[in-house]
Amino acid sequence: MARKYLGHLPEDDPFHHYLLYDIQPQMSDNSHHVKYRVFRLSGSNDVFLYEDEISGSKVVGKFFLSSRNQDAQRAAHWVEKEFNNLNLLRSYGFAAAPHYVVRPLGYNHWLNHALVVEYQEGKTLGNVIRAALYHGGRERLFRKLTSLAYFLATLHNQTAIDVPVRFNEDCSYLDRMLARLLAIRAISHDDETEFFWLRDQWRNQPHMWEDRQVQVHGDATPENFLIGKELDIVAIDLERSKRADRVFDVGRIAGELKHFFFQATGDRYAAEPFIGHFLWEYACHFPDRDRAFHSITRRIPFHMGLTLLRIARNSWIAPRYRWQLITEAKEILRRFA
Repeated sequence: MARKYLGHLPEDDPFHHYLLYDIQPQMSDNSHHVKYRVFRLSGSNDVFLYEDEISGSKVVGKFFLSSRNQDAQRAAHWVEKEFNNLNLLRSYGFAAAPHYVVRPLGYNHWLNHALVVEYQEGKTLGNVIRAALYHGGRERLFRKLTSLAYFLATLHNQTAIDVPVRFNEDCSYLDRMLARLLAIRAISHDDETEFFWLRDQWRNQPHMWEDRQVQVHGDATPENFLIGKELDIVAIDLERSKRADRVFDVGRIAGELKHFFFQATGDRYAAEPFIGHFLWEYACHFPDRDRAFHSITRRIPFHMGLTLLRIARNSWIAPRYRWQLITEAKEILRRFA
């Protein structure tokens, strides 16, 4: 995970006091003689690594209230939600290898709604994908997609409840993505109308309502999974974990793989071997692998198309590639039959 050294945390900083007296005792016996080095980490929120030079212990501080996110009420909601989600998933058994969710250590509303979690070493799945694209690491990517499929299938199967999925929520999410794309003039009103028509075709498909709810990661992007040895996977950033259709996660990973390879190669089909492998490996964790694969792949296109639109809305996407993503999303969403 990329980091930038910023210096030492001043002892008169209120966050230093919080780390010293509330967090450090959970990490080591040394709770009185500490000197924290601070690193900025990449992330959608203001995320920092704090390393105690004496004990060597490391924690991550994630600030939900910042110059980029100034809504205090939303910040309060999200910091509590992620703290509770982390504890929930760990209570399901995701507190030991090979399936691991980072341990939450505390949160503090008074300090810009800060969440503190343990630090875990490891490269992200995004690093593994880039190595496959540029450094000949294709076989390693296949292996790590097997590990991720195992992690997600375990998460989904262990948390399934006998309540039908709410596909209308996914349709509403698509509407929000379209509103954003329309606001930045990435699509026209005619494009929006076509996407609405495609959405309704999917809504009318009985198989989109057939599964039962599971606990999903909710933001299953390659940067939110750390890759360890053999089958080890560590999940981070679970503020958006919720009850949903299992393909909410599985389709997000498939869409992200398509994006990585499409952007790098210009070939819309370049990721297909990896997507197919990931889905087949996921399906192997069901009593009837063929039936599970058929059920999942029927629903996957909606979530893949939605993922491409989600990526296209980002400001860092070049205009030409943004339009390629939107066009490809349309093509994928036309596979509703």
